[in-house]
Amino acid sequence: MARRYLHEFEKPLVELEKQIEQIRELARDSEVDVSQQLLQLETLAARRREEIFQALTPAQKIQVARHPHRPSTLDFIQMFCDDWIELHGDRNSSDDKALIGGIGKIGERSVLLLGQQKGRDTKENVARNFGMATPGGYRKALRLMEHADRFRLPILSFIDTPGAYAGLLAEEQGQGEAIAVNLREMFRLRVPIIATVIGEGGSGGALGIGVADRLLMFEHSVYTVASPEACASILWRDAAKAPEAAAALKITGPDLLSLGVVDEVIDEPAGGNNWAPLKAGEALKTALLRHLDELSELSVKQLRDQRYLKFRSIGRFLEPSSSQSELTN
Repeated sequence: MARRYLHEFEKPLVELEKQIEQIRELARDSEVDVSQQLLQLETLAARRREEIFQALTPAQKIQVARHPHRPSTLDFIQMFCDDWIELHGDRNSSDDKALIGGIGKIGERSVLLLGQQKGRDTKENVARNFGMATPGGYRKALRLMEHADRFRLPILSFIDTPGAYAGLLAEEQGQGEAIAVNLREMFRLRVPIIATVIGEGGSGGALGIGVADRLLMFEHSVYTVASPEACASILWRDAAKAPEAAAALKITGPDLLSLGVVDEVIDEPAGGNNWAPLKAGEALKTALLRHLDELSELSVKQLRDQRYLKFRSIGRFLEPSSSQSELTN
């Protein structure tokens, strides 16, 4: 069956995919050798797919990051870990299904893994609250991170959320306070922390599990203080200007790498992670193990000091001196 395309910029590939499928059906129904034609068309489709995805705009990258079949936190955990044990509850009032966590092994290392979890369809998304955690979710995350700190387990967090849930009940239960406490407490943890933006990293919802020694990001993921739609509505009173907002916000991996926010951008297969999830999982696992090896060489003091300096250096800018201003004028 031909792949279902969800994005406008992928439509040039539809006709090629139809031709490939028709030739495969012909080969099944007859004894004609079509291997050469299939190889030519598949090579052409792969080349065009690569060209399209190498030239994506920030607005198009957002569409890829939100793809419903993009690998989720649980998908990556299942790729990495044979002995994953999920842990539940914030030991206060709830077990938020939008934010999951537990213990497992990556390679030979025991680690704590946690992250936001979206659904594949509407039913799953409603159950997972579209990956938007409530205060109970962030308190559960902190409980698990403190558990990891107690038993000296490195922490791997996977960021994939449009933002923290902004409902009335969440605000009444202290959404801002729960995220703020996580920001503060993650700076004092004594174990290595690696965060990876695997899809959409939005606002404080992403930051609530994003204070890390290393911040990684997939090539077509986005990381932003506010969604481009919200930014356009605030600045121009027009959500249709979201593509302009996406470009101005500098939300893509290369932009954030140049700004010093992200430590590494992980390449994706042509067509995005949803096209070849196992290949994406292998690339992420390799990067995580490499960074874990580097961070394990540091003392607790070095870890904390470098984590603090990493975030203190983000957002610095230099104002021109008075003499420079006079020369400019």
